[in-house]
Amino acid sequence: MDEEKKYQTIKELIEQGGNKNRAARKLGCTRRSINRYINGYKAFGKNFFLHGNRNRKPAHTISASVKDTIVDLYRNKYYDATYQHFTELLHEFEGISVSEAVVRKTLMAQYLLSPQATKKTKKDVHKLLEEKKKNVDSPREKNKLQALIVDIEDAHARRPRCAYFGEMEQMDACIFPWFGGKQTTLHIAVDDAAGVITGAWFDKAETLNGYYNVFRQILMDYGIPLMFYTDRRTVFEYKKNGGGLDENDTYTQFAYACKTFGVEIKTTSVSQAKGRVERMFWTLQSRLPTLLRLAGVATIEQANEYLKNYLPKFNKQFALDYTRMQSVFESKPSKEKVNLTLAILTKRKVDGGHSVRFDNKYYRTVNQRGSPIYFYKGTEGLVIQAFDKSLYFCVDEKVFALEEIPEHELSSRNFNFKEPSKKPCVKYIPPMSHPWKKSSFEQFKRKQAHRVELMTGS
Repeated sequence: MDEEKKYQTIKELIEQGGNKNRAARKLGCTRRSINRYINGYKAFGKNFFLHGNRNRKPAHTISASVKDTIVDLYRNKYYDATYQHFTELLHEFEGISVSEAVVRKTLMAQYLLSPQATKKTKKDVHKLLEEKKKNVDSPREKNKLQALIVDIEDAHARRPRCAYFGEMEQMDACIFPWFGGKQTTLHIAVDDAAGVITGAWFDKAETLNGYYNVFRQILMDYGIPLMFYTDRRTVFEYKKNGGGLDENDTYTQFAYACKTFGVEIKTTSVSQAKGRVERMFWTLQSRLPTLLRLAGVATIEQANEYLKNYLPKFNKQFALDYTRMQSVFESKPSKEKVNLTLAILTKRKVDGGHSVRFDNKYYRTVNQRGSPIYFYKGTEGLVIQAFDKSLYFCVDEKVFALEEIPEHELSSRNFNFKEPSKKPCVKYIPPMSHPWKKSSFEQFKRKQAHRVELMTGS
């Protein structure tokens, strides 16, 4: 209410007399308030109607120097963080405790937009900057304004979450300069119901190894999910060239591992259908590069090590509490089964030297006692590379270990003293109860002529 109007009304009421009810209606208050105004006027005069905080800044107002510090920190240090994340970083690392609203207002005044600014916000700012450019004569100022203009991005559509934890794991990979200014690929799996990142792994490109590492994290941390929901690219795209099985036939490799654990694979060509994982990359891109840079991460190994501690914190902040949801994850398999199931299977033939070539190296087959086993030239079998990189050779439903043949002898019978014979090391050979039978794998491969595709709407 206008302070001058209250003062004049009460002054007139006291000096000239009048009706208190009429004065109350004029000021839009009660008769009781009129009595209080009269008593205040008699005691303090006009000063009674002056607000106590006149000419004072609000108590919550931050100083100009703090605002400048916030702007400088965002421009030079935390430039890739969202407003919310930047607010958290200010409190944690800079000792500046302000609200997200203050951060937003301060940065918006300098046209510093969040990486996750909405399409409408970007459009409005773009329009505003264009108008300002028209009214500026200085080429320097025009260039400065032009540099602030941002592109408009499309948003992903949403769909309802699944009902149960473990019912669907959306899986994808994203190529991005996550750290060190170089393009690397982050593989992740996101639970559709809870929004929990159940597995994450960095690699140089989108690879079977990357997805195997994600799969292993899911199996060891949560158990066996019902379904993987993926796109139709790279690892999940089946090769229909009719060629023989090799380590590059990534779809068959991954699909066979899923079949072994009873995990269904659904694919889609519509990116919005798996918007959960798409939006998760959006969130990670706005936060993770900043944190990796501040942590001094420079290699893929360091980045994967950083993820071990980061994912629990991230899930606690952004995901739903899956412990309060009904889980359909099956029990966790043993480490041995995981190691032997997440394998790469490759058809190879024994050469004239009774050896098998794999990954540009030669190997001989040995039994459990470490004694060499010789096969005829042309004998066909499966080279099995387990997750821990140990190698086996399956022939006629029997499994043998593979021992690398060195390029040169380690010693000479002519120039080195003969060392005492050592007891041969016992080789671990997995039992054939594991689904490595060549016939089983070939039968599975023949059935993969067509993929199962889930065409869900957004």
